[in-house]
Amino acid sequence: VQLQASGGGLVQPGGSLRLSCAASGFDLADYGVGWFRQAPGKEREVVTCITSSDDKIYYHDSIKGRSTVSRDNPKNLVYLEMNSLKPEDTAVYYCAAYSGYGCYGEGADYWGQGDLVTVSS
Repeated sequence: VQLQASGGGLVQPGGSLRLSCAASGFDLADYGVGWFRQAPGKEREVVTCITSSDDKIYYHDSIKGRSTVSRDNPKNLVYLEMNSLKPEDTAVYYCAAYSGYGCYGEGADYWGQGDLVTVSS
């Protein structure tokens, strides 16, 4: 059983990227999925999440309007697409999977290894 975030890298301010959260060994469609980030010297924060049963979506104000979270169930993936990236988006991004209805906070069943996103010119 594994969860893995990928797709990070170096992006110029104003650019875009798409992060992928891939599950192996379980069906991600049955889980709520949260995306989190932790910037240097700061606490980890949730940036978006999507519930399992009804795909309700939450966006943190910091990324609202310029990000989209979506599922690709046949590929067992959840995507986070971010546009108009800013230097303050620089962080290690993680995904986590939650059984039941939740999609952020304590109680994740699985955590993926983080992936670094650096927004810099």
